[in-house]
Amino acid sequence: MASQGLQILGVFLALTGWLGTIITCALPMWRVTAFVGANIVTAQVIWEGLWMTCAVQSTGQMQCKMYDSMLALPQDTQAARAMVIISVVVGVFGTLMSVVGAKCTNCMEDEPKDAMVPFCLFVY
Repeated sequence: MASQGLQILGVFLALTGWLGTIITCALPMWRVTAFVGANIVTAQVIWEGLWMTCAVQSTGQMQCKMYDSMLALPQDTQAARAMVIISVVVGVFGTLMSVVGAKCTNCMEDEPKDAMVPFCLFVY
């Protein structure tokens, strides 16, 4: 009853977080730099992501370019790439394990334990 609803909610939240990680990995907006010249006509915004860099002119035109070499990237970008890819892979396994393990667990099965759950969450 309540156990099944909580398990479904947990799996749904895990999937939502995993999809958010994938979207974050793909977006080119990790580092944003703006250049404004003597007038607004020369304004330019540079978006640097994990996989590409994009330049947006003041006219609205956007040009994106993939990185040429992985070794030419700064170390922080290389580390971010590695950690995001690891988190996506671990997220797949975690979501699969939560679906498989949901049949073996019961959330709040006993009534006396129900009174302790809000207190434990507050302390945590």
